Amino acid sequence: MRRRFRRKPKKKPQIPQMRANERIFADPIILIDHNGEHVGEIALSEARTMAESVGLDLVEVSPKAHPPVCKILDYGKFQYAQAKQYKQSKSQQKVVSTKGVRIGLRTDTHDLDFKKRQAEKFLSKGNKVKVEIVLRGREKAHQDLAKENIQNFLNALEVPFRTEEQIKKFPGGFNTIIAPE
Repeated sequence: MRRRFRRKPKKKPQIPQMRANERIFADPIILIDHNGEHVGEIALSEARTMAESVGLDLVEVSPKAHPPVCKILDYGKFQYAQAKQYKQSKSQQKVVSTKGVRIGLRTDTHDLDFKKRQAEKFLSKGNKVKVEIVLRGREKAHQDLAKENIQNFLNALEVPFRTEEQIKKFPGGFNTIIAPE
């Protein structure tokens, strides 16, 4: 029998759910009415009747306060506004990724200039850059030249940067990570 691949459904982002109407259990609450005015500390049943008389919902806005703060508003519009705000804040987050520039021990000057421009472009966009030099075969005997090549490459960069990781050895050569200032 042939098994079919079944993709997992994407999870929707979890926006914190507020308790509304009958799901609120704290009895004395601080109430803010539909006009945004502070009513004060009142009984839960009285707040529910006020919300029903206006035709809106009683929503627990700040459950961790003592007593909890509840507001009279349209719960559907409130959820929509929260989802929109969450989406906007998520789109404004800056995700910093690490880009890589790989050079060799015998890389020519023109190729180094190209890699330099590439690294400068990555730094100007706000990304970190991992500069690595790979040693092959007999090149592994010239580790001092490899460190010198990386240092010369870093000195040639014209965009200001800070070194996050010093030049360190890894099994195939050396690498360092730089970040924009």
